[in-house]
Amino acid sequence: MKKTLYIFSNGQLRRKDNTIFFMNEAGEQKYIPVEDTSELMVFGEVEINKRFLEFCSQKEIIIHYFNNYGYYSGTFYPREHYNSGYMILRQAAAYLDETARLGLARQFVAGAALNIRQVLKYYQNRDKDVAENLAGIEDLREKIPAMQEIPALMAVEGNIREQYYKAFDAIHGQKDFVFEGRSKRPPKNEMNTLISFGNAIVYSTVLSEIYKTHLDPRIGYLHSTNFRRFSLNLDIAEIFKPILVDRVIFTLIGKKMISKKDFKKESGGLLLKENGRRVFVEEMENRLKTTITHRDIGSPVSYRRLIRLELYKLEKHLIGEAPYEPFVSQW
Repeated sequence: MKKTLYIFSNGQLRRKDNTIFFMNEAGEQKYIPVEDTSELMVFGEVEINKRFLEFCSQKEIIIHYFNNYGYYSGTFYPREHYNSGYMILRQAAAYLDETARLGLARQFVAGAALNIRQVLKYYQNRDKDVAENLAGIEDLREKIPAMQEIPALMAVEGNIREQYYKAFDAIHGQKDFVFEGRSKRPPKNEMNTLISFGNAIVYSTVLSEIYKTHLDPRIGYLHSTNFRRFSLNLDIAEIFKPILVDRVIFTLIGKKMISKKDFKKESGGLLLKENGRRVFVEEMENRLKTTITHRDIGSPVSYRRLIRLELYKLEKHLIGEAPYEPFVSQW
């Protein structure tokens, strides 16, 4: 399986013969075999040129860029090799049909809520005091089928996450990572910094998996399609954030792999330092490579592969082969 390469240092990316060449500011050089690389996640200040981008497009290597805070900035999305006019028409038709769009959006929110519930049950079984949060989420989850408009549905989803986040302190039990409510752009404390950083990685990971399907990432259903951004990756990421990002965060804090010294204040917010980012992405990659036995196909699949399978299910739904149902983790 091809790998994701994370670049934290400042430097230059170039094509050299038939491989990728990176040189950092200290003059240290590294050759990156293209056969083993599926995507680049660029966090440092990196110079590129047209010849390098042409090479990445030819080799179908996606490049994701992140700003100083670790927020997603944009993507070099190579020429699409799996483009399907028919699939784009089916995606657009489902978006323009209010009933069809709402049905898919409900499924994305329901999938996110069910995986949130699974995370809380996992920690409840380990004697964490999250019963009240679980009960609140169950009450809110029952409202999802009754929502008749996307904004109302997103409001319910927001309320579910608010209840969920209130359980974080009880789960990790560390005073250095008290939640204190959601804040972003910029995040105001350590926990929010970790959440925002992890979410940005998952959004990009889902986008890379969409590239390997016939789907167009610009047409989403829960998150509105507009002129400025991809949206389908945001929809699918909602399902996976609880079981990827949040589980990674609890692992990092619980095992003391990240501490307050891995953060620094900047521009009115908090920034994860390079060492903290490296620790985080290493644990995230471990999580994405972790395999579970898929209950439908009966064989082990990685979490990264599960994302692709979720996209295939959406394709089948759009062409009328099988109704879409979100993946729900079973522990």
